[in-house]
Amino acid sequence: MSEGKAGAGGRLKVYLGYAAGVGKTYQMLLDAQEAARTGVDVLIGYFESHGRKDTIAKTAGLEQAPRRRIEYRGGVFEEMDTEAILRRAPALCLVDELAHTNVPGAGREKRWEDVLVLLERGIDVWTTVNVQHLESINDQVFEITGVRVRETLPDWVLKRAAEVVMVDATPQALLNRLRRGVIYAPDKAQRALENFFKESTLVALREVALRETAHEVELRQVTSVAAGDSGSAYETATPPLGDGESGAGEGKDRILIHLTADAVMPLLIRRARRMADYVHAECYAVYVENGSWGGRAAPERRAEVERVLNFARNLHIETRILESADTARALADFARLHRITEIFLARPRFRAWHILPGRNLIRRILREAPDIEIVIVAERHKPGA
Repeated sequence: MSEGKAGAGGRLKVYLGYAAGVGKTYQMLLDAQEAARTGVDVLIGYFESHGRKDTIAKTAGLEQAPRRRIEYRGGVFEEMDTEAILRRAPALCLVDELAHTNVPGAGREKRWEDVLVLLERGIDVWTTVNVQHLESINDQVFEITGVRVRETLPDWVLKRAAEVVMVDATPQALLNRLRRGVIYAPDKAQRALENFFKESTLVALREVALRETAHEVELRQVTSVAAGDSGSAYETATPPLGDGESGAGEGKDRILIHLTADAVMPLLIRRARRMADYVHAECYAVYVENGSWGGRAAPERRAEVERVLNFARNLHIETRILESADTARALADFARLHRITEIFLARPRFRAWHILPGRNLIRRILREAPDIEIVIVAERHKPGA
């Protein structure tokens, strides 16, 4: 599904937080109530209450779409009924938990894919998500929390938003809410305090969310708003007048990622994609086929490469497959042709370049492209991991 722009189809507004309980859904519903009072046709497409009474109270008077019930592995699950929402065709649809993975049989794998369908049909969507679900910072979140977030959201979906609202609460306020039973039931709250809801973890995640918001609003005109007496503050953003691109001039950054079938590739791709977003650079990912596979492992190896290519494509990175017996020369030629300014490479697991410097890929690329910056990305592990 192609990436849209603010102003094409429906308008997307994202309420961004750094943890459960900061008030994303509450703030979204509060704003929706105000919109409804001004005559906007509002429909709740999917709402997750988590038993929070104050949040549930904010749904009063707002129409809710029926949910789709799906049988899977002996259980019955409820998902957002996108087709029912399309038939209802509201002006504004509220959708909780944008990064949610739909149960098999729902029609689309991710809820954000359902949201894109609504937007393409001209329906405005307001939605919620926590910063740790962004694909490009998945490794950073793992280093902070020790938890690998499995439900991720391509960063370009957030950039599709015409407006981003950060809903914020201090870690101390959030922990107080947790202890009072506002966020989770007592048994679940205790487990959260022992794991994800450690103060140091919340502080780090909040810093990530604030940096992400600052990055997003660089591309937009910013208005700061106080969120009443709830203890929250948030920033809203409106799209710039232009595309925010510097054009195809000589000074524009362009990043090239060298793809292989190695397990470290997702980390390399995320790191390069995030860098490209920060410097507004074009981003390419290239795999060089040199005919060296062969044998029984060839089909498995090709499947691994295709998974890596698809991972890059999902982050809206342009991918290419080059055929060459000389990987370094092929990458250098591609870099010169596309005026690449930085090449991202994975650090080899074994430091063979100290033994065979003439044959090492990194040294050869440095020799073939001395005018291009080379970035070597190493896989980092948590202490004791």
